[in-house]
Amino acid sequence: MAGPIDEVVRELLVRRLDAWGPAALQRSKRATFLQAYGASGAGMAEAALRVFDEFTDMLRGRRLTMVVLAPDADALKPGLDAVYRELDAPSTLVVHCMAGGPDAAPVALKAASAAGAPVFAYVEAVAPVDPAVLAAVAAGKPGEVMLVLDAAARDGYDHREALRAAGFPLVSDVELVSDDAVRLVAFATSAGKSLDAFKDAMWAVDEYAGVRYRDPRDPEGHLIDISLRPHPGPLRRELLAHLATVGEASVTDLRQFTVSETVYRAADTNQVVATLLKAGQVTRVPEGGRLSGDVVIAPR
Repeated sequence: MAGPIDEVVRELLVRRLDAWGPAALQRSKRATFLQAYGASGAGMAEAALRVFDEFTDMLRGRRLTMVVLAPDADALKPGLDAVYRELDAPSTLVVHCMAGGPDAAPVALKAASAAGAPVFAYVEAVAPVDPAVLAAVAAGKPGEVMLVLDAAARDGYDHREALRAAGFPLVSDVELVSDDAVRLVAFATSAGKSLDAFKDAMWAVDEYAGVRYRDPRDPEGHLIDISLRPHPGPLRRELLAHLATVGEASVTDLRQFTVSETVYRAADTNQVVATLLKAGQVTRVPEGGRLSGDVVIAPR
């Protein structure tokens, strides 16, 4: 039975697909969505397929291929077939469900003729991910990945370094914490707009009972309620620590730091910087005027 963390992850995936699908089909005449599971993919694959019913009108003259890799593929396939029959799906929406796991992704993407077109991969791993898997997704034009790791997969595994080494320049992550479980969700892309959209979706998901966010790099491990207006305390501390390290930074640089190195959105940066200025904890150059991207902030 799915728990509250699974519900949050599912909504994050659905929201990302809602944005990715139309953008990919406007950009290219073909696109590939890959789901790969180290364990059961029950429930998540069906939810993803239902998203595509929202924009089947865009599939005229275009091809969208959905590939599902899971150890329980034989058990998943009847449910996926049933959902497909419910949809107003044209023949250009193609679904493949195959036995396997994340390690089979490079072969599956090649078989789906994914090269040279948009690729989005959702990967749930119970072990460190083979670099070839991430590189195969990064080869998409563009490619992006939502990587979900349990505790066993994170043991000794630097997922951020692995994603960057595979060719993803922009990486962000967050821990989902409930009373009895912790799971990490990482998102990697080459497009700043995609990263901003993922962060917006992250804070817009429904508040599921008992699930909160935690920044993997917060040494104090503060838990943050899921809210459109998240508590700014952890971001204040992280920005001050970053400024103490770099000496000074433009607002644009601080926004980039926020979106890629914290769980917060770029838009949260200006609000927190304004609060720090008012409290006299930082200075700005120039001293007056709008808090635009080229304003330089330094610790006092």
